[in-house]
Amino acid sequence: MKTDENLGEVKIADEVVAIIAGLAAMEVEGVASMAGNATRELISKLGMKSLSKGVKVDVLDGIVTVSLALNLNYGYSIKEITSKVQEKVKTAIENMTGLEVADVNIRVAGVEIPEEA
Repeated sequence: MKTDENLGEVKIADEVVAIIAGLAAMEVEGVASMAGNATRELISKLGMKSLSKGVKVDVLDGIVTVSLALNLNYGYSIKEITSKVQEKVKTAIENMTGLEVADVNIRVAGVEIPEEA
């Protein structure tokens, strides 16, 4: 991160970057949950910390590598969803932190089938 010698230094915890990545991934239609069981309902009950489950972040010299484990909804194109997730996560992290994202790796951990009504 850029620092201003007159004002001090800004450090962003890896956990914060992981939460940003988790939030961005969950916004993509077709993503059912993080593989760490962070569904939308669980997030609203337990708070943001559960969003970092299923997300691994490595930050080295201002370069970020993100690994996500996701459960996808049945019936969606895995290729399209994962491409959208990669772009959304990269954009969100870069816009919010100023860090450069080198890789967004995705592991599709499962497919969720909707329950019959």
